Amino acid sequence: MDIVFDDKFYNPTKGNLTFKELIEELKRYISEKPEEFYDIIVGCDSSSEEEPSFPIALVILRRGQGGRFFLKKIHYKNKKFYNWKQRVLEEIFLSCKLALSLKDDLEKKLKELNSPKYEFLYIHADVGENGKTKDMIKEVVGLIKSNGFEAKIKPESYAASVVADKYT
Repeated sequence: MDIVFDDKFYNPTKGNLTFKELIEELKRYISEKPEEFYDIIVGCDSSSEEEPSFPIALVILRRGQGGRFFLKKIHYKNKKFYNWKQRVLEEIFLSCKLALSLKDDLEKKLKELNSPKYEFLYIHADVGENGKTKDMIKEVVGLIKSNGFEAKIKPESYAASVVADKYT
């Protein structure tokens, strides 16, 4: 099943944005203070039902000055996830898919600005040393790194374990 990020992304301030509008909003936010340093982060969580929802959070931080987040919920029709490992792997798949989609489009837009400084892109995984996900850390981190991104796990993975989790 191919995921396309054409549907709306939600932001508490801006409301619903298309993917194109999201890219423009990120560019606008960075252009307000292009001399600052930015972190661009993606994280995903999931609800625990057999047919879970997967909220994917995109977080942009202006280091030391706060940030913004955008959220998209994915819900598959007629696709069941019978165990938590399947859900965790789907969270990583969706995070990587969004990050890869964003990377090319956003980097093109940011070249239009006067040399903004940013780290693109961290992927926050909802796994950690404590709990049942500890046995998946190497696999999850490997999947993220193989897609060209830096992985963060709990307790540093707030985009997944706090922002996206709030919308499960």
